[in-house]
Amino acid sequence: MTSTVLTVPVSHKSLCQILLDLSKVSRADVDRVNQVHKQNGQRIGRILIDLGIIPEEDLRLAFSKLYDLSIWEKEEGETYPIVDFYPENFLMTNKVLPVRLHDDAVDIVVSDPQDGTLLEVLQAASDRDVNIFLGCEKEITQALEEIFEPEKANEDESEYDSAGGGIGLEDDIEHLRDMASEAPVIRLVSNILTTAIEMGASDVHMEIFEKKTSLRYRIDGVLREFPPPPAELYAAVISRIKIMGKLNIAEKRLPQDGRIILKIAGKEIDLRVSIIPMNYGEGVVLRILDRSSIALDLERLGFSEEPLKKFREIIARSNGIILVTGPTGSGKTTTLYAVLKERISPDIKVITVEDPIEYSLEGVNQIQVNPQINLTFANGLRSILRHDPDVILIGEIRDKETADIAIQSALTGHLVFSTLHTNDSASAFTRLMDMGIEDYLVSSSVIGVMAQRLVRRLCFHCREEYTPGEDVFDRIYGQFAVSNDGVALDKDDSRYILKEGATLFRAKGCPECGFAGFKSRMCISEFLIVDTSIRELINSHSDSNTIFRAALKNGTKALWQDGMGKVLEGSTTIDELFRVTDTNEEAGME
Repeated sequence: MTSTVLTVPVSHKSLCQILLDLSKVSRADVDRVNQVHKQNGQRIGRILIDLGIIPEEDLRLAFSKLYDLSIWEKEEGETYPIVDFYPENFLMTNKVLPVRLHDDAVDIVVSDPQDGTLLEVLQAASDRDVNIFLGCEKEITQALEEIFEPEKANEDESEYDSAGGGIGLEDDIEHLRDMASEAPVIRLVSNILTTAIEMGASDVHMEIFEKKTSLRYRIDGVLREFPPPPAELYAAVISRIKIMGKLNIAEKRLPQDGRIILKIAGKEIDLRVSIIPMNYGEGVVLRILDRSSIALDLERLGFSEEPLKKFREIIARSNGIILVTGPTGSGKTTTLYAVLKERISPDIKVITVEDPIEYSLEGVNQIQVNPQINLTFANGLRSILRHDPDVILIGEIRDKETADIAIQSALTGHLVFSTLHTNDSASAFTRLMDMGIEDYLVSSSVIGVMAQRLVRRLCFHCREEYTPGEDVFDRIYGQFAVSNDGVALDKDDSRYILKEGATLFRAKGCPECGFAGFKSRMCISEFLIVDTSIRELINSHSDSNTIFRAALKNGTKALWQDGMGKVLEGSTTIDELFRVTDTNEEAGME
């Protein structure tokens, strides 16, 4: 293998092809790298490292094969007497290491042969030929630090734990802070966040285990794995996030919560930071609130026409409580914001009490709950009632005190919106009574309950048709066998939701959807209107199944029915419907 000066810039397609041939990257990795390259113009090698797709050793190997260059590896005790021929700042900044001097040539190690300008400068600065060798940036940096910063290079490595970077001594906190402020770590964190936002992720999860690190993005409600940060940089990455969130980087024993506001590609992004101590380090979850991407429009959220029409009739009333129920991450808050957006007008006053305030709404008075100063939901509600509101939004009814005030507000002429964590609409009444609210207060104040889930929307560019087998029919029959009048259906019943020979759609995957097969999410819902029959059942303390069956007879469309409509029209898959619905309970089955 020979070594010579490079004059032709590398083709990123050739580099990626070599890595594909070596099975170091996947085709999806290449597509992702090319997308980032188009956006920011960075060299492909730099992108591959910054995104954590490959280690430096694999990039060095690929460059070696691409250019037919020799590989340099740092050896213990090796000296580099010719570094004095070049300025220290130049070598440290460009990660260049002169290693040997010959009569007519000098051997120089670089980590990035794509940098044609640097190679030209090296050639111009030498009165000899330049032989280029390939090294890893971390090994070049370590060698330069041994020369120019021996005290830093000789720090006891035992101070770091086996997880790859846990600091063991208090006086090394400043060193960790310095690492977090270095360009590679800053770039790595920036790329993690930028990629998450580009992919439309709602959360970023970073964890460390005994032998590896983990990076996952929650995209359309499902966690997907991505190349994680190197273990040796994990502690510095966490420290960088702590610095950005104005948290204490020295505190590793207690959970910490913070907030980061960034501007990325002209958009303001609000990040909620949660850090917890774990067995081998600290785990981080970043909740991404992208105000520019939120669709505060009930039609765009995916509500079906029939329940949406009834919902709009109820939210136009002047008093009563309207609840939106579902598990965490089912879009309850977004639905309520969309409702408020429809209700905002100069002739009504809208006040909210939230924890946290996720999106700012023009024309709405929003209050952030702060338990540290005793500003709870209940205390906030007491105060806002003196401000003469017409419409009130309570982020969540968590306790009897909050529920009492919400009900009194509704009974005294206010329209109140709030959320509850229940599996279906009918369970909202029993949940309130379990909190200690009298049945007659529940029945007279609550006027409607919207239960909802979010299902992933099929990518229309690659979805494929198929005819479901008997196993799918058996599964549907076993879990979705209740009609609108609350009667259990037989497979041959003419009202049965799915007929033999029906065509469904399933996910396939393409570059347009990041090979996930899905792109964005939509609501499936059931809307229960409280009429006379429902009030009587609430007052008689009927269980949620009985209330739900009565609602079905009155025309409520169950979650699974609304979801099956989305499945049959090809908007989502039957597997998605199974995934998000606890069907036996929600179908009112014993």
